[in-house]
Amino acid sequence: MTDKNALQIHMFPCLSDNYGFLVHDPASRQTASIDTPDADVISRELEARNWQLTHILNTHHHFDHAGGNLQLKEHYACRIYGPAHDAERIPGMDIRLKEGDILTLGAHEIRVMETPGHTSGHIVYYLPQQRILFAGDTLFSVGCGRLFEGTPAQMWDSLGKIMALPEDTTIYCAHEYTLNNIEFARSIDRNNKDLERYYQEARQLRSENRPTLPTTLSLELRVNPFLRPDAPAIAETLGAGDSETLARFAEIRRRKDRF
Repeated sequence: MTDKNALQIHMFPCLSDNYGFLVHDPASRQTASIDTPDADVISRELEARNWQLTHILNTHHHFDHAGGNLQLKEHYACRIYGPAHDAERIPGMDIRLKEGDILTLGAHEIRVMETPGHTSGHIVYYLPQQRILFAGDTLFSVGCGRLFEGTPAQMWDSLGKIMALPEDTTIYCAHEYTLNNIEFARSIDRNNKDLERYYQEARQLRSENRPTLPTTLSLELRVNPFLRPDAPAIAETLGAGDSETLARFAEIRRRKDRF
């Protein structure tokens, strides 16, 4: 039997390769938008479901994640939550969040994790009751975010927080980068049967214009090279010898930037 009060998550494409996410609690009728890549598209999706936007949960300050904040706030009178570190760079932000903060959507708990690396103030949102993570641009399927403002050490620590979550966690990433990420991963993680199977599945999904997301932590631990710098095949390809995990991670990121 379906629980009528279960949290509802609606994912939809925005801009060229972003995804928008609406999280709706039927009991309280509260609805959160995870980031605001396109205010017009988000409004259409809300209206199609007769949902009222009450929360905006920003992961970081980049325009394709916070660019719709002011338009949506003006229309819906919603509250905007985001990383305290980026308070001056996120339009219209009302509530400053930091590591360990807990907010609620109806009766559902949302935990804040600080994940600097892609930006200095990036945060992600984890729903422990549902085992769902909204990863922003920290983690992609078979990839991770570019280090625009942070260091390899910061990003590796951030990814470690995600890797410590339950393996059955469902992960909603903010961009459709999966096929390109897989092509890079195949270049450094040869003979990974899980990666090859995922490659075929992802190619089929994209050929049908279907999303490869969400992903799961269990899958990413098997196929994502940024979570597997110590895997023997990857270390051998990198020629890393006895170098430390962090050095290998940094080299993977450097190679992906040039791929």
